[in-house]
Amino acid sequence: MLVTFTCKAYADITMFGDVALGMLKMMGHSETVPGAILAEDVPAALERLKRSIETAPAQKQSRKAEGDDSDEPPVSLAHRALPLLELLTAAVQQKADVMWK
Repeated sequence: MLVTFTCKAYADITMFGDVALGMLKMMGHSETVPGAILAEDVPAALERLKRSIETAPAQKQSRKAEGDDSDEPPVSLAHRALPLLELLTAAVQQKADVMWK
């Protein structure tokens, strides 16, 4: 499953479903797709997501333990969240609603 976040202030962001649902939960919202955040609630959701990312434990599990033979390091939660953080920041600046489907 893919989840696409949209708002009038920023380009659409598409994420894998498990990552997107986790970030929705960190923002204090249900994992219901589709869904929306009203413009007046976006600043609080952005702050909750930032705090959750800052306090999340570093990924210590190696990909080899997951059965992946590549030498690529896992992508951190902070890196995965960056596009969504930028979308939410733009939504705050332009007072735009955020939707996902």
